[in-house]
Amino acid sequence: MVSPVLNERFYNGAFLVSEANGTRSRDTVLMKNTGSTDLVLDAGLVLATLTADGSAVPFDNAGTDGSETATCILYGQAIVPAGGEKRVTIVSRDAEVNASELVWADGVDDAGKAAALADLLTQGIVAR
Repeated sequence: MVSPVLNERFYNGAFLVSEANGTRSRDTVLMKNTGSTDLVLDAGLVLATLTADGSAVPFDNAGTDGSETATCILYGQAIVPAGGEKRVTIVSRDAEVNASELVWADGVDDAGKAAALADLLTQGIVAR
């Protein structure tokens, strides 16, 4: 009998090496989904903040609407319903993270990742 292959997503905050006492490193932010299917987002996803309304979106180094500047990291898995919105917990400051456990949106290349990690450093989020 062949054993089944199990695939697990990262647990909430698994990417964290350290963070400030209490909840000082964390905030909540609104994520919107204008698409027609649910968005399933993994813990550790690098996020950006849209300049138009301040909502969070996955980092996109090719963006021109604020999505090209990384500002925070999704703390736990989130499912944003199609055409809806959801408030999610993020790591926004004063933290060390394991760079190899960060999650990136499709299409983010190595140069984009380097730029995003530099952006996060300005927020006090250090990738190790």
